[in-house]
Amino acid sequence: MSKIKTSMEKLITIMQQLRDPKKGCSWDIEQNFSTIAPYTIEEAYEVADAIEKGDMNHLKDELGDLLFQVVFHAQMADEMGHFCFSDVVENICDKMIRRHPHVFGDADYRTAEEQTKAWDIQKAEERKEKDQDQQNSILDGMTSGLPALTRAIKLQNRAAEVGFDWPDTAQVLDKLNEEMAELSDELVKIRDNDNNSARITEEFGDMMFVYANLARHLKIDPETALRSANYKFEKRFRKVENLAKKQDKSLDSMSLSEMDELWDYVKTQE
Repeated sequence: MSKIKTSMEKLITIMQQLRDPKKGCSWDIEQNFSTIAPYTIEEAYEVADAIEKGDMNHLKDELGDLLFQVVFHAQMADEMGHFCFSDVVENICDKMIRRHPHVFGDADYRTAEEQTKAWDIQKAEERKEKDQDQQNSILDGMTSGLPALTRAIKLQNRAAEVGFDWPDTAQVLDKLNEEMAELSDELVKIRDNDNNSARITEEFGDMMFVYANLARHLKIDPETALRSANYKFEKRFRKVENLAKKQDKSLDSMSLSEMDELWDYVKTQE
C-alpha cells in the first residue's frame, strides 16, 4: 500500500509542477476541462484497444495515460477550489462500498444477476435523491457525450426500469425488420429521383437504435462487437493486400470478383 501511495504522490507532484504558473509547461498551463476532455476520451479508447489486442504491456502504458487524465482534471479542479484528487478517490470509495452491500454489508446476493439488479436499484435510488426537485424525467442525467451506440443502450436500460421494453428478443427482431423495410422504401425513392436524404438518415438512425436494443437483449456490448468486427476486417484486408502484392497486382487494378476470391481464400486460412 505504501508503494501505491508513494507512486500516486509522485504523479500528483508531477502534475502540479507541469501546471505551475511560473516554472511549468506552457501547454499544460493553457489547458482547461474542455480542451483536455477529448484526450480523456481518446485514452479510454486506447485502453479498450489494448484489451482487444491482448497486449498487456500496451495496456499498462495506456492505463497510466488514462490515470494521468484523471489527475489532470483533479488538479485543475483543485486550482479552482472545487475538489482535489483525494476527494475523487474518497468519493469513488464511498460509492463502491454503498453499491456493494453484499461485500461490505449484510446483503446476500448469490448470483451475478442478483447483484446487477441490486446495483441498478441502488443507482435508481441515488438518482432520486440527487437533484430531486429538478428531476423531470427518468432519462435525466444521461451523458450526451457518450458514443451513440453506448448512449442508446443506456437510454434503453433506463426506460426498461419502468417497464418500457420488449419482453423478448423475437419482438426486437421484428422491429428491426420493420425498420429495415422502411429504409428500403426510402432507398427506392432515391431511385425515383426523390430528394429524401434527410429521411434516409432518419430511417438509418432508427435502424441502428434497434440494433443497439438487440445487442442489449443479447447482452452484447455493441461497441465491443463492432471494434472486434473492425479488427477482423482490417486483419483480413491487409492479408488480401499482401496476396495481391505477391501476384504483382494492386487492388485498384483488380476486379471486385478477383478481390472477393482473395478475400474468400483468406477466410479459409483462418
